[in-house]
Amino acid sequence: MAILQLTHASILNSNAQLLVLPVNNAGVVLDPVLTRAKTLFPDNYSRYHRACRDGSLNVGSCLINKRTREQVGLGISSNGNQPNYIANLVISNHPYHPTRTRWLTAALIDLQQQIMPLIRYQGIRRVALLARPLIFDNPHNTAAHQSTEANSLPLDWQTDTLPLLTTYLQDLPKLRIDIHLPKSIEL
Repeated sequence: MAILQLTHASILNSNAQLLVLPVNNAGVVLDPVLTRAKTLFPDNYSRYHRACRDGSLNVGSCLINKRTREQVGLGISSNGNQPNYIANLVISNHPYHPTRTRWLTAALIDLQQQIMPLIRYQGIRRVALLARPLIFDNPHNTAAHQSTEANSLPLDWQTDTLPLLTTYLQDLPKLRIDIHLPKSIEL
């Protein structure tokens, strides 16, 4: 059983071996933490952006990237808290569109299937998940989205998103998952 822990700490300073970043399949990054991750992990962003451009990244999928370590220059990390893997969890088709239950469920199932070999054969024990993109905070045009597409209401953190994360991630063996929340959400 995995241990899920909610935290307000910065995800970019965590000592996780796997970083889970919720993204969209348009290749557009608007969240400030994702923008910072884009500059910190350029190999991950270029692979993610290329997959978006090629159309090979579908909503409800997960793209796991093994990071390449920089061997020379100022990019060398000596503090040891850089992730070995980054999982791009595709939860939306556009940065302004809210996550749908079916998209998040499919992405979590794909993440679960891809992470099992990493747990078994690579010794992954610590995971950090950025929750801010899962929390829809754009109230504009919610009524328009609702009328144009079925089941398009934004997911509520307490009643929808957190139970989905718990359901699909708690069965992973020998894992500690830190869910990094914005400070506006109470623990």
